[in-house]
Amino acid sequence: MKAIWNGVTVAESDDTLLVEGEHYFPAASVRADCLLTSNRRSMDSARGECRYHNLFVNGDVLNDAVWYYPEPYEGAADLKGRMAFIRGVRIEE
Repeated sequence: MKAIWNGVTVAESDDTLLVEGEHYFPAASVRADCLLTSNRRSMDSARGECRYHNLFVNGDVLNDAVWYYPEPYEGAADLKGRMAFIRGVRIEE
């Protein structure tokens, strides 16, 4: 699977985890040079604290485009070390 934004592949892996229609990529497969830290945080009652990154590609920024659970709850432990993308990022095989 590939995550593509602004004409650039920002993540690529054969090891995505599909959860509620969203592909979670291994963090190591996401291009670190395309990530900018975001201060946004949210809480999910089933998964735990969610943190975000902005995507930065070709001089453009897509705010809070990448999310992850640094310490997911036990029931969502498979999400640890994985990142997902908002709908503006195209996911394709």
